[in-house]
Amino acid sequence: VDYHVFSMEEVGGPVTDHGVALKQEDVPWVSKQLWAPDAATKNGKYYLYFPARDKDGIFRVGVAVGDKPEGPFKPEPECIKGSFSIDPASFVDDDGEAYLYFGGIWGGQLQCWTKGEFDRDAYSNMEATEGDALSAKVAKLSDDMTQFASEVKDVVILDEAGAPIKAADHDRRFFEAAWMHKYQGKYYFSYSTGDTHYLCYATGDNPYGPFTYGGRIFEPVIGWTTHHS
Repeated sequence: VDYHVFSMEEVGGPVTDHGVALKQEDVPWVSKQLWAPDAATKNGKYYLYFPARDKDGIFRVGVAVGDKPEGPFKPEPECIKGSFSIDPASFVDDDGEAYLYFGGIWGGQLQCWTKGEFDRDAYSNMEATEGDALSAKVAKLSDDMTQFASEVKDVVILDEAGAPIKAADHDRRFFEAAWMHKYQGKYYFSYSTGDTHYLCYATGDNPYGPFTYGGRIFEPVIGWTTHHS
């Protein structure tokens, strides 16, 4: 699968396909499955973040750099060191610091990283049924936007009592599709609940969280299209 970039002059207007922005065959570390990407701009450059399986079948996150939002994008030769799972979402704060959120359970392999390294046997377990829910991940990005500049941290979602959302709470727990935006000084972390097909949000006071569950953005729709990132 290759990535195309589409644009509109206005919402609802004609759509322009700018062609292939990045080819899978041009990314040396990838074996297959370019999944949901995201893009950011900083210092006059454009950065395309994408998940894909490496040569061992493990999902990692890569980055490609371009001079225009429509590409073409030139991929870095290696994945981002310390990255794993799927659904990267970039966020540049008001102070210029940039962050990358990522993660997805089940097919996204997040459950395979609970011990700090990839556990292939955990893939079939999908997710725990007891205890706290698995968290999305976040790391600060380097000034050149191509590597992590901090350790990877958990994005913890709390309930109304201040306790972490539980794994069994499929109506509220994180599944995939992390997204971050800032409004009036508050940080809004939104995400998909996956198998229950909700888009939910949680709010916090800084990019790392913790974030307190705030409710749903979208109710269920047909299929697994609750992916807004």
